[in-house]
Amino acid sequence: MIKIITLVGARPQLIKASAISREIKKSFHNQIEEIIVHTGQHYDENMSNVFFQELEIPKEKYNLQVGSGSHAFQTANIMLKFEKILIDEKPDYLLLYGDTNSTIAAALTAAKIFIPIIHIEAGVRGYNKNFPEEINRILTDHLSTLLFTPTISGYESLEKEGFKFNEAKKISNNNPAYYLCGDIMYDNTLFFGQKMSRTYLEDKFNIKKSYCLLTMHRPSNVDDPRNLANILNAIIDISEKHDLDIIFPVHPRTKNVIEHLADKVLSNKILNHKNIKMLPPASFIEMIALEKYSEIVITDSGGVQKEAFFLERPCLIMLEETPWVELIDSGCAKLVGSDKELIKNEFDNFYVNADKLLYENLYGDGNSSNFILNKIVECNLLK
Repeated sequence: MIKIITLVGARPQLIKASAISREIKKSFHNQIEEIIVHTGQHYDENMSNVFFQELEIPKEKYNLQVGSGSHAFQTANIMLKFEKILIDEKPDYLLLYGDTNSTIAAALTAAKIFIPIIHIEAGVRGYNKNFPEEINRILTDHLSTLLFTPTISGYESLEKEGFKFNEAKKISNNNPAYYLCGDIMYDNTLFFGQKMSRTYLEDKFNIKKSYCLLTMHRPSNVDDPRNLANILNAIIDISEKHDLDIIFPVHPRTKNVIEHLADKVLSNKILNHKNIKMLPPASFIEMIALEKYSEIVITDSGGVQKEAFFLERPCLIMLEETPWVELIDSGCAKLVGSDKELIKNEFDNFYVNADKLLYENLYGDGNSSNFILNKIVECNLLK
């Protein structure tokens, strides 16, 4: 039996972990034992508990209760608390997702005591080290023994950084193996998307008209008054020009910023506009339903921009860059930043040409979890 410790903390990691845990339960329960360690980074632990239940993730065996803090505080606190668990449990592998502080903290801890690391979402690069996530991605990849990349561009990034194809003679930290596996978020989107009906939206949110889905949480958009005003004015103009509802699941912090804008006219217009429907923060399954039946998605979320593509919905990305460059290359997503006129113009282009977009198979076949677990079993024999 292969013992794996899976470390999760941020919301996206919980969602990604559900795909692997579901596949272990379905097809690998006689070969792999999974132990969940939760860092406890959420401000609202009820949010984590909801995700565990909704996504059918096994309850964590350990919760580090790290809480919020600076990059250094979180990273150091996780390392201090996680080391004892690794020493006591003696796992065969540590499985990590993505690019958060918990990912790099756990990777550093495991590497120093010679526990092999599996990194899912390896090779993803934005090529901008001003983003802490970029530093976390690069360092975690270079500490890992098994790397699973979701895209061809990710595979090529690993090759550029000196990774060499492993001919499967022996797997080790000095001789890692890396694979193009597709995206486990595609697995999840397909799995949960097929369960979501338009009736669900009507019953849950009383949504009956066509709508555009808006999500916004990045400090560069929410905390910069000029950028926020540009985005909100663009949203108002879009909704009025097309007589289109804007469905906006909004975090309490973002709503508070909007309520306290210096521009009270703009604040009141957004909060009371007949076409703009603010909802409480949505769970992953609720978001899949909202994305699935939207006309166009406008977001600054890395996960939502991919989910929109999985569900064949055009997407405006309110960032200056994205590590998911293939979305932009496909023509099904556009980078618009916080530029009011660009947001409006690109929205109009998508609104007119949505049925001409081609959603190619960029992220695998929806069976990435099975591929990953099969490779773990195979490679375990080569340690």
